[in-house]
Amino acid sequence: MTQTSDASTGKKRLFLRSWGCQMNVYDSHRMADVLAPLGYAPVDAPEGADMVILNTCHIREKATEKLFSELGRLRVMKEARRAEGQEMLLAVAGCVAQAEGAEITARAPYVDLVLGPQSYHKLPELVARVSRAGGHVIETEFPTEDKFDHLPEASAPQGVTAFLSIQEGCDKFCAFCVVPYTRGAEYSRPAASVIAEARRLVGQGAREITLLGQNVNAYHGEGPDGREWSLARLLAALAGIEGLERLRYTTSHPREMGDDLVAAHRDIPALMPFLHLPVQSGSDRVLAAMNRGHRAEDYLRIVDALRAARPDMALSTDIIAGHPGETEADHEATLRLIERVGFAQAFSFKYSPRPGTPAAGAPGHVDEATKDRRLAEVQALLRAQQAAFNASKAGQAVDVLFTGPGRHPGQLSGRTPWLQPVHAEAPAAMIGRLIPLRILAGHPNSLSGELLHPPNPEQHAA
Repeated sequence: MTQTSDASTGKKRLFLRSWGCQMNVYDSHRMADVLAPLGYAPVDAPEGADMVILNTCHIREKATEKLFSELGRLRVMKEARRAEGQEMLLAVAGCVAQAEGAEITARAPYVDLVLGPQSYHKLPELVARVSRAGGHVIETEFPTEDKFDHLPEASAPQGVTAFLSIQEGCDKFCAFCVVPYTRGAEYSRPAASVIAEARRLVGQGAREITLLGQNVNAYHGEGPDGREWSLARLLAALAGIEGLERLRYTTSHPREMGDDLVAAHRDIPALMPFLHLPVQSGSDRVLAAMNRGHRAEDYLRIVDALRAARPDMALSTDIIAGHPGETEADHEATLRLIERVGFAQAFSFKYSPRPGTPAAGAPGHVDEATKDRRLAEVQALLRAQQAAFNASKAGQAVDVLFTGPGRHPGQLSGRTPWLQPVHAEAPAAMIGRLIPLRILAGHPNSLSGELLHPPNPEQHAA
């Protein structure tokens, strides 16, 4: 297979599309880093690309159908390039690739490369194999080596906010979830490796870093002292990096919210007062069927402890409506828990079976109409809570980290400590800086604000 390059730059064009979680976004950045020495440079559209990678997620509903729909469109582009004497290398990566590699190549034989999330450090080798031999290559084994040891230190800047993967896999085996089967067992990167990457990101302009993991608060990496570090200890070390203004982490499990991590929210100013902590259901019976390992009262106790440690703590969560066996009483228990907590944000879905998971074969599947109704009731309550939380910020002075241009000329966009998008008129020189704003209004999905202090001439001139 002959690869062509952009004559104007000498680079081959790489288009990456990611679905799903922030870890997939991080993985896509690192795939681009791995392919850079081969001459690949990212582009914003698949048309005319020399290589297209679809980085997939198996969590969301109809993930496989969406993938094959996208592949159908790319097949047309691939055939058009071939008719012009050029090639488009087409790869499918991520969790759908891990779970359904053989089906992908059977249904879409024009796909050249299928690789799981633990194998993307092998991309240069895999691209070479496809280029030499043609056909397709499937790489979905769980390798014995640590992929992070094989990734290049150099990486493209992510911007003012950056993701950093510190933990992968999950040992919890929730009944509805495919992650243990697609990402493998829990693994935590050594603390020194995480700290070194964080320093590089800050050196490239990052002012906020979000630590990522399928079960991030189960982090137990080896520290530079040879001892096992918890997430709380790692956060304390990262907070000491000069120039790093903010820290976040996601996604967490209630079973891993130890006292030291709760205390970290009290003791580390850089750790933002916002936490995504999935509860999934408010019914103990459903939580047991999900194999979550916690009860509703356990979750509420954690929420109370977090708010005692950090009174301005805001919470986000995940809710599944209509899990197999869920009754109307179970659904009402979920609504009561939502009312009790008061979430600032949330992600909610109706249950969708994932092949090979225990819940898929469980009795008592809820009919679609009932799932739709229950999800609508959950979402109406969650939307009202988010709107109320945003509205509560009106009139307050809030430090906002400006991350880039806003929707209108002369406007910038940024994030509050609680991860709310906020827009304000401000000079471009303020991008990458923490700036105090007065919040003018809270909208359903964002805030609007104004500078508390007018910019000085140096800011205008920058």
